[in-house]
Amino acid sequence: MFKHFLSHETRIARRVARIARWDRPIEGSGARFRAWMHMLLSDHGVFRVLYLNKHAVTGNLWRSAQPTPIQLAEFAAEGGRTVVNLRGGREHGSWQLEKDACDKLGLELVDFVVRSRGAPDRESILNAKAFFESIAYPALVHCKSGADRAGFAAALYLVVMEGASANEALKQLSWRFGHVRQAKTGILDAFFERWRDEGEAAGMSFVEWVETRYDPDALERDFHAGRISTFLIDRIIRRE
Repeated sequence: MFKHFLSHETRIARRVARIARWDRPIEGSGARFRAWMHMLLSDHGVFRVLYLNKHAVTGNLWRSAQPTPIQLAEFAAEGGRTVVNLRGGREHGSWQLEKDACDKLGLELVDFVVRSRGAPDRESILNAKAFFESIAYPALVHCKSGADRAGFAAALYLVVMEGASANEALKQLSWRFGHVRQAKTGILDAFFERWRDEGEAAGMSFVEWVETRYDPDALERDFHAGRISTFLIDRIIRRE
């Protein structure tokens, strides 16, 4: 909780230092050990070793939490070709291990960064179809826990690539995957619900609604998260 009292400049400096530490090749067994320890302990990877929260979205797309090198090797052995990192940042031993594993396994590692606690960015949404068309399948999209950003990316894929309805997309944001709509992460549900109510109900396509009606600022003003759920997700479980 102390980090919330740090100045903006201090938080930025610490983030830059973390990126400098982890966004580089692994050199030696000592560096690999440190990356594993950081992934397992600081990035809560010990829980993901036990349960990856991996689920099929379609025959060619999977969603999950942050995978370990061993789990990436399993995905490659199953015929996987692309890994989509939704986290960004490159501030963790998890990233260093993921990049190293993908390079060795011949998996393409690409970024498609999305937020879990803010209104989805219009430009990213409009670029989603081109992005999904550009990658090789089978593909795996992942965030940290596989609950929120992975659910949003899966829902977005179904809408722009499969022509799914808002209600079909919303199934990717559910308790089944660990997603809590009552917390700040519920703004992702609110996004698809607003498309359903403003766009689908008026006979508008998803892209047309995003281009002409979607207002991120209004969505953030109108959405209100529950305090208890937010405390549980942000402070106890410590989701990103």
